Amino acid sequence: MLPLYEENKESIVFLEKKSEHISPHLHKGMEMVYVTKGTLELGIRDNLYHMEKGDFALVFPDVIHHYQVFSEGENEAYYILALPALTEKYVTLLQKKMPKQPVIRADKLHEDISYAIKRLEDIGESNQTIVQAYINIIVGRCLESYELVDREDDEKDMVTQIVSYVSQNFKETITLPIMAKELGVSKFVLSRIFSGVFHTNFNQYLNEMRLNYAVALLEYTRQPITDICMNAGFESQRTFNRVFRERFKVTPREYRDRCQKGNDFT
Repeated sequence: MLPLYEENKESIVFLEKKSEHISPHLHKGMEMVYVTKGTLELGIRDNLYHMEKGDFALVFPDVIHHYQVFSEGENEAYYILALPALTEKYVTLLQKKMPKQPVIRADKLHEDISYAIKRLEDIGESNQTIVQAYINIIVGRCLESYELVDREDDEKDMVTQIVSYVSQNFKETITLPIMAKELGVSKFVLSRIFSGVFHTNFNQYLNEMRLNYAVALLEYTRQPITDICMNAGFESQRTFNRVFRERFKVTPREYRDRCQKGNDFT
């Protein structure tokens, strides 16, 4: 389960996880994906890119993306979330451009990228200078492979506004009418977008964002579960327990206990 990166204070997060469906989202950091087993579908805006073992992709900051998994069996990947500030040389470029094709196939991937990924896995955050050097190697080699294009103007893109709004406000009390008023559209327009683009409804999408954040806190912090419930934006412990059990088939406490024992729920 990927934490919402805009809520994470660390400059880099390195995860090796089973791949799963993750709804459209964005964050301030770069997201690097390296498939180690099976397949993964990377969605960038309206496009879906198929990835197989050894394929790599770099998602630029503030770009809406999502993941889907269609193949059975084991599907895993490394997910590296890094702040753009780690690549001072490329910050402006990362903010103004984006790859025409974000996926670099395994047979085209520069050996420096796969080497740097393995080194990041080994060293963690123990040496920030070395971490920054490897991140710069990865980004630099990617930019050599990419054909970059100007970003489209997303200011009037309602999907972008929806994702941004929920990402910024999911911990608050928000409803479909409140969001519609804030964005200056009718709630019926928003409902059609959630149904047609996100293939879910507003409440389900909001709960998924909150659950993603709550799961990150369960896995990576020692916060009390009652605090996690409130910090993630759930109105009550009862609601939190209900939607958590519906998704993971266990209670939050059981989830944390099993994670500490090394079990994986993805």
